[in-house]
Amino acid sequence: MHEKTVAELSAALGAGEASSEEITRALLARVERLDARLNSFITVTAERALEQARTADRRRARGEAGPLTGIPIAYKDIFCTLGVRTSCGSRMLDNFTAPYESAVTARLEAAGMVMLGKTNMDEFAMGSSSETSHYGPVRNPWDPQTVPGGSSGGSAAAVAARLSPAATGTDTGGSIRQPAALCGISGLKPTYGRVSRFGMIAFASSLDQGGPMARTAEDLAWLLGAMAGFDPRDSTSVDEPVPDYVAELGRGIEGLRIGLPREYFAEGLDPGVARAVEEAVAECRRLGAQVREISLPNTRLAVPAYYVIAPAECSSNLSRYDGVRFGHRCEDPADLEDLYKRSRSEGFGAEVKRRILVGTYVLSAGYYEAYYRKAQQLRRLIREDFRRAFEDVDVIMGPTSPSAAFRLGERLDDPVTMYLSDIYTIAVNLAGLPALSIPCGFVDGLPAGLHVIGDYFQEGRLLALAHRYQQATDWHRRVPAGFGA
Repeated sequence: MHEKTVAELSAALGAGEASSEEITRALLARVERLDARLNSFITVTAERALEQARTADRRRARGEAGPLTGIPIAYKDIFCTLGVRTSCGSRMLDNFTAPYESAVTARLEAAGMVMLGKTNMDEFAMGSSSETSHYGPVRNPWDPQTVPGGSSGGSAAAVAARLSPAATGTDTGGSIRQPAALCGISGLKPTYGRVSRFGMIAFASSLDQGGPMARTAEDLAWLLGAMAGFDPRDSTSVDEPVPDYVAELGRGIEGLRIGLPREYFAEGLDPGVARAVEEAVAECRRLGAQVREISLPNTRLAVPAYYVIAPAECSSNLSRYDGVRFGHRCEDPADLEDLYKRSRSEGFGAEVKRRILVGTYVLSAGYYEAYYRKAQQLRRLIREDFRRAFEDVDVIMGPTSPSAAFRLGERLDDPVTMYLSDIYTIAVNLAGLPALSIPCGFVDGLPAGLHVIGDYFQEGRLLALAHRYQQATDWHRRVPAGFGA
């Protein structure tokens, strides 16, 4: 059963070919047997999973099941889950048990999904490789000596290794799409405000967005339909009707106008990744799409703008972790100042401290105008680039990441090179647009991802394109060696 997608598991459960408890037990056994090679889970909730599976089976027996009832899922350890440790990959929250349920996990649980556990991640979602976790780095199933991408690397690795058919992730600058590309799975970042951020521990509040990760676009459509919707508890949630994303999969792509930004195929792109993306574009053309070159001239400004805005917001959001109310507290503080300093010094890792320092600096008196305000002005220019582009094209296509997965430790001492791993994804978050990554080939045995960007609330169009492409190709069906059986 571990080879089946979410849609296939739903059909199998509906046909009585297996029970949710049987599927859940099989996947928990795979996690126990295989995850030591990957370190993709921080917490495995076996007892809770089996209880939820039995409840799902009872619902199905009563005729009360929906399409997702009884299907297992893993949650990135940034989503609060009632009564379960929610660590955010940090020592700071190693002892934190969430007293409430996030909107995303609550909606998926209401749909009948079964929580296998919480997945590993870059600390407080700050990273592009899932190496900054307090619980050790996550490894890529395609080559355990390489990174799975970040910050949702644990979720991506678990799905790629068939430990879970689906997972949740969060995307602040590419943290769903980049690990999806590096692990050979599908991942969707919805429009900002499409999915509630309530109970999702904040990194950069104007950029963060939760979304689904799975093996196919069809699975993403099922999951997004359950996750999306207005939430009055989240002031950034958009009160917009949720379409039937599964029904929209049949739209096809005949006549769809695809734009290829010349800036996405310039210096810095690995030639193997470029070839894989070009072949995917050619396949879309054969399927009836129209392809034209476009320009997004302010693309080069995305990384510098992001690494002012995101650290500034992280500096503000992480100020609450002071050792007083919850989280890590140092031992025997001499006074209040010592409590603050040592608790934060001990609780946060190097990358989080780096971003807090940068963020505090750019928000400080005398530097706010020079850095933070300028970055926000650049953000507007980037948003305008996309607005103009979508007057002429329906979607924008390019590589998700400039290279395939890199070696563990290769970029840890070079933050700038690490930050450039998200060069093609960051602008989407600055503009608040939806985008997805799907597998489109391999480079030296490692997956490459195709990045597709849409206009606001056009997730259905993106999913339809991805689904049609996956009907014509089999990249999404490839399995890492050692994880198929």
